[in-house]
Amino acid sequence: MTISPLHAEIRRYLSAHNILKKFEKQTILFEKNPFHPSLETELLEPKRMKVWSFRVDKKYRAIFIFLSRDTVEILDVNNHYQ
Repeated sequence: MTISPLHAEIRRYLSAHNILKKFEKQTILFEKNPFHPSLETELLEPKRMKVWSFRVDKKYRAIFIFLSRDTVEILDVNNHYQ
């Protein structure tokens, strides 16, 4: 799996919330297996929009879409509980 380059705004968010290293660790795992159990990858509602998320840590999730069978784009990283 390939992840498209992150938008600068997402990279700033990761740095500002001190989760850049966690995010990088999870993306390595994601690139090997996007449905690894520890990522808790899920299809978000409404499912017809085909927007997915995976866990960065207990608090943050990365929101993404599949651009092709083997490429995704991270749209956002946010606090899962807000």
